Amino acid sequence: MPRVLFVDDDPHTQGRIKQALEHMFTVRCASSLEEARRCLLEEPPDLLICEIVLGNENGLDLCRFVRDQSSLRHLPVMILSSQMTVQDKIAGFTAGADDYVVKPVDARHLAARLRLLLRIKQLELRNQD
Repeated sequence: MPRVLFVDDDPHTQGRIKQALEHMFTVRCASSLEEARRCLLEEPPDLLICEIVLGNENGLDLCRFVRDQSSLRHLPVMILSSQMTVQDKIAGFTAGADDYVVKPVDARHLAARLRLLLRIKQLELRNQD
């Protein structure tokens, strides 16, 4: 199963997302940027889902970190956030996100978007060969 790293500082949200996706993905959760960076470098996932608001931290910094790492350059990044203004979305895409989904989200919609990101990644990698 594809591996997903979900970064959110709310344990309730982590549990809901993990439960919603566990039939299709192996989901690992992180609560901070430091923990997320460690997970990304130790065992890179196939997909990253990140909240923007992480207490005093900003999930956009994690997007930029991913794009700065050559080993993670092709990692699909989705922002899943309650931040919903156009400016928030533009900031997310500018930081390197491939998709931006606003909470609350239907689990089927989220899974479909993640499958799409995986297909795009596979096509990009195939075209490089």
